[in-house]
Amino acid sequence: MLDFLIRRALQSLLLLLLVSVIAFLLLHLAPGGPLAQYAPSGDMSAEDAARVEHLLGFDRPLPVQYFEWLTRMLAGDWGRSYRDQQPVLQLIFMHVGATVQLMLASTLLAMLLGIWTGIITGIRRYGLIDTTFTVLSMIAISVPTFWLGFILIYVFAIQLEWLPAGDRFTIGDGSLHDYVIHMIAPVAVLTLVSTASWSRYMRSSVIDVMNQDFVRTARSKGLSERYILYRHIVRNALLPMITLAGLELRTIFSGALVTETVFTWPGIGRLFYESITYSDYPTVMGILVFASGTVVIGNAIADILYAKVDPRIRLS
Repeated sequence: MLDFLIRRALQSLLLLLLVSVIAFLLLHLAPGGPLAQYAPSGDMSAEDAARVEHLLGFDRPLPVQYFEWLTRMLAGDWGRSYRDQQPVLQLIFMHVGATVQLMLASTLLAMLLGIWTGIITGIRRYGLIDTTFTVLSMIAISVPTFWLGFILIYVFAIQLEWLPAGDRFTIGDGSLHDYVIHMIAPVAVLTLVSTASWSRYMRSSVIDVMNQDFVRTARSKGLSERYILYRHIVRNALLPMITLAGLELRTIFSGALVTETVFTWPGIGRLFYESITYSDYPTVMGILVFASGTVVIGNAIADILYAKVDPRIRLS
């Protein structure tokens, strides 16, 4: 166990290092460069540009810039935002709570709905219910997130006026009810896409378990179908879902980027979009490292939990 944790930690560190190198190079190769926000109209003189470039250290070789950035980041200094000069780490912590709020709500709902529909379609495969849910799942996966968000805003916020069009709460109203109604639309968008994935994975897992020998043995012993379903099929079919929970982190983060922008939700996704628009390189790099680290840690935890609940797997 200890050897696995050490090996997995080293692999995660190497992966994060590679992600940071690629992100750093891509950001510095982007059109306009890091100085783009200082001269949006292009009227900065060459002397001023050279002076700013020197002050910010952009006139040094890229390997030197990356090493200095990595050293500061490991020491806890993730840089300051170009937009408002706030520490990047502080900005991330200010916005991460809103994203976690959406992620927890949408993930729990998606798991419940996806597992439930996956069990039903798995045990009644190729029937009318299975075909209906399959078509709905394919539609949910194919529909662009931003389009679905705009549809919900148009129907429920503009036409019916049942829900607010965006933001996290109404200014001057901090009640729980106000928070909940602001969450409904963005959570619905994230839940719909995630539910489709959970449902398809659970269906495949249920079908795979139903074809196993121990299920046939249980039926040959005369056990009831209900007992076989909950004791043998569902219990074993849920094991791969643990790994899927770790992999879903990257999907939720990418979905939050669009969803939070559409609904003006003050989370990491919206901060990332605004930082890219403003060419706020330190903030973009900080969010990329933070999100990558979260996904890597989530996958590692999923692997450990999977080995704990499945005695056939050994961490070696």
